[in-house]
Amino acid sequence: MDFDNKENKYLRAKEQVAEIKKFYTGLMFYVVFIGFLAYLNYYTNQWRYMWFLWAALGWGIGLVFQALKAFRWTPFMNKDWEERKIREFMEQEEENENRDRWS
Repeated sequence: MDFDNKENKYLRAKEQVAEIKKFYTGLMFYVVFIGFLAYLNYYTNQWRYMWFLWAALGWGIGLVFQALKAFRWTPFMNKDWEERKIREFMEQEEENENRDRWS
Protein backbone atom coordinates (compact mmCIF):
# COMPACT_ATOMS: atom_id res chain seq x y z
CA MET A 1 0.00 0.00 0.00
CA ASP A 2 2.80 2.42 0.90
CA PHE A 3 4.59 1.64 -2.38
CA ASP A 4 1.46 2.50 -4.38
CA ASN A 5 1.11 5.80 -2.54
CA LYS A 6 4.75 6.76 -3.24
CA GLU A 7 4.37 5.75 -6.87
CA ASN A 8 1.23 7.85 -7.23
CA LYS A 9 2.97 10.84 -5.66
CA TYR A 10 5.91 10.36 -8.00
CA LEU A 11 3.65 10.19 -11.05
CA ARG A 12 1.74 13.32 -10.01
CA ALA A 13 4.99 15.19 -9.40
CA LYS A 14 6.35 14.05 -12.76
CA GLU A 15 3.15 15.26 -14.45
CA GLN A 16 3.43 18.65 -12.75
CA VAL A 17 7.07 19.01 -13.82
CA ALA A 18 6.03 18.26 -17.41
CA GLU A 19 3.32 20.96 -17.20
CA ILE A 20 5.81 23.51 -15.83
CA LYS A 21 8.31 22.63 -18.55
CA LYS A 22 5.57 23.05 -21.16
CA PHE A 23 4.70 26.47 -19.70
CA TYR A 24 8.30 27.71 -19.78
CA THR A 25 8.70 26.49 -23.35
CA GLY A 26 5.54 28.36 -24.33
CA LEU A 27 6.77 31.46 -22.50
CA MET A 28 10.07 31.33 -24.39
CA PHE A 29 8.26 31.06 -27.73
CA TYR A 30 5.96 33.91 -26.67
CA VAL A 31 8.87 36.25 -25.92
CA VAL A 32 10.69 35.39 -29.16
CA PHE A 33 7.64 35.53 -31.43
CA ILE A 34 6.07 38.65 -29.89
CA GLY A 35 9.49 40.32 -30.03
CA PHE A 36 9.67 39.48 -33.73
CA LEU A 37 6.15 40.81 -34.30
CA ALA A 38 7.02 44.02 -32.44
CA TYR A 39 10.10 44.47 -34.62
CA LEU A 40 8.03 43.79 -37.74
CA ASN A 41 5.37 46.24 -36.57
CA TYR A 42 7.98 48.95 -35.96
CA TYR A 43 9.70 48.24 -39.27
CA THR A 44 6.44 48.53 -41.27
CA ASN A 45 4.84 51.60 -39.64
CA GLN A 46 7.05 53.00 -36.83
CA TRP A 47 4.45 52.26 -34.13
CA ARG A 48 1.68 54.32 -35.77
CA TYR A 49 -0.62 51.39 -35.06
CA MET A 50 0.75 48.77 -32.68
CA TRP A 51 -1.12 45.75 -34.03
CA PHE A 52 1.34 43.29 -32.48
CA LEU A 53 -0.23 44.05 -29.07
CA TRP A 54 -3.39 42.17 -30.12
CA ALA A 55 -1.35 39.02 -30.66
CA ALA A 56 0.53 39.65 -27.41
CA LEU A 57 -2.73 40.05 -25.50
CA GLY A 58 -4.40 36.95 -26.92
CA TRP A 59 -1.41 34.71 -26.52
CA GLY A 60 -0.68 36.24 -23.10
CA ILE A 61 -4.14 35.31 -21.83
CA GLY A 62 -3.50 31.76 -22.97
CA LEU A 63 -0.17 31.74 -21.15
CA VAL A 64 -1.82 32.92 -17.94
CA PHE A 65 -4.21 29.96 -18.06
CA GLN A 66 -1.33 27.63 -18.84
CA ALA A 67 0.60 29.01 -15.84
CA LEU A 68 -2.42 28.54 -13.57
CA LYS A 69 -2.60 24.92 -14.65
CA ALA A 70 1.16 24.28 -14.47
CA PHE A 71 1.63 25.78 -11.02
CA ARG A 72 -1.72 24.42 -9.84
CA TRP A 73 -2.93 27.78 -8.65
CA THR A 74 -6.65 27.39 -8.32
CA PRO A 75 -7.97 29.51 -5.47
CA PHE A 76 -11.37 27.85 -5.25
CA MET A 77 -11.84 24.31 -6.45
CA ASN A 78 -8.33 22.97 -6.00
CA LYS A 79 -7.11 19.51 -5.01
CA ASP A 80 -7.54 20.16 -1.27
CA TRP A 81 -11.13 21.25 -1.84
CA GLU A 82 -11.78 18.12 -3.90
CA GLU A 83 -10.38 15.85 -1.20
CA ARG A 84 -12.38 17.60 1.55
CA LYS A 85 -15.59 17.26 -0.47
CA ILE A 86 -14.91 13.59 -1.19
CA ARG A 87 -14.36 12.92 2.52
CA GLU A 88 -17.49 14.90 3.37
CA PHE A 89 -19.63 12.92 0.93
CA MET A 90 -18.16 9.62 2.10
CA GLU A 91 -18.94 10.52 5.71
CA GLN A 92 -22.49 11.52 4.78
CA GLU A 93 -22.96 8.23 2.95
CA GLU A 94 -21.65 6.30 5.93
CA GLU A 95 -23.97 8.20 8.29
CA ASN A 96 -26.92 7.45 6.01
CA GLU A 97 -26.04 3.76 5.92
CA ASN A 98 -25.72 3.63 9.71
CA ARG A 99 -29.04 5.44 10.15
CA ASP A 100 -30.76 3.06 7.70
CA ARG A 101 -29.38 0.05 9.56
CA TRP A 102 -30.80 1.17 12.89
CA SER A 103 -34.17 2.37 11.65
